[in-house]
Amino acid sequence: MKSAYILWQSYLPTIPKTSRYTLSETIDKYFIQTIESILVASFLEKQEKQPFVRKAIISLDTLKFLLYILWEIKALDTKKYTVLSEPLAGAGKQLGGWHGQLIKQNSPDKKSGEK
Repeated sequence: MKSAYILWQSYLPTIPKTSRYTLSETIDKYFIQTIESILVASFLEKQEKQPFVRKAIISLDTLKFLLYILWEIKALDTKKYTVLSEPLAGAGKQLGGWHGQLIKQNSPDKKSGEK
C-alpha cells in the first residue's frame, strides 16, 4: 500500500484540476484510511484485528472503484491506471487472505490444540 500511495502521489499533479480537488482528494483520503486500518490491525491482538482488516478491505475496494471512475472520465490515463491497479490488486489479495486467516483463528468451532 505504501508504494502504491507514493505512486499515486506522483500522479496527482497530472490529474486535471476539475478532478484533482474533488475525486482525487477523496481517493487520497481512502488511501490514507486503508493504510491507517492496516497499521492499526498490525499492532492489535489477534482477536481484535478483524474489524480493522475488514475496514481496510472496504476502504481499498472503494478506493479501487473511485480510481476506476477517475480513469473512466479520462482524468487518469490507461497506463497510469494499470500500473497503479497492480499493487492495489495485490494488497486486496493479501488483505483477503489475512481476513480469512483471522476468521479461522477466531472461529468458535476451533478445537484447542489445532493450528
